[in-house]
Amino acid sequence: MVTVENHIGKISVSENYITEIVRHAVCDCFGVADVCNVSTFRSAVSSMTGGRLFKRRGVKIRFDKDGGLVIDLHIKVTYGTNISAAVNSITHKVSFIVEEAVGVDVHKINVFVDDMNY
Repeated sequence: MVTVENHIGKISVSENYITEIVRHAVCDCFGVADVCNVSTFRSAVSSMTGGRLFKRRGVKIRFDKDGGLVIDLHIKVTYGTNISAAVNSITHKVSFIVEEAVGVDVHKINVFVDDMNY
């Protein structure tokens, strides 16, 4: 649960909400085919259950010591995509959308390209 306090009062936002915002923002970026599973164990369980478990796949959210968000993304890109341009687009878009929707500063976004879609 993320709690933001401002002059109006306290706002609590669930981690699932932030994760879904990030997933939708990433999937809308050019060159991104999908968000990948974080680990092989989660990948195996997700494939056996039809993807019903581990809905937060590919997105890990944590706080740093200054109170800002650190987001880890595991993505699959389409073949022929300029990976550097795609990563820059993802970091800017995710940072903007999360800061606008939740009101918490995003201090760092780590993007890991795990797979390529041919």
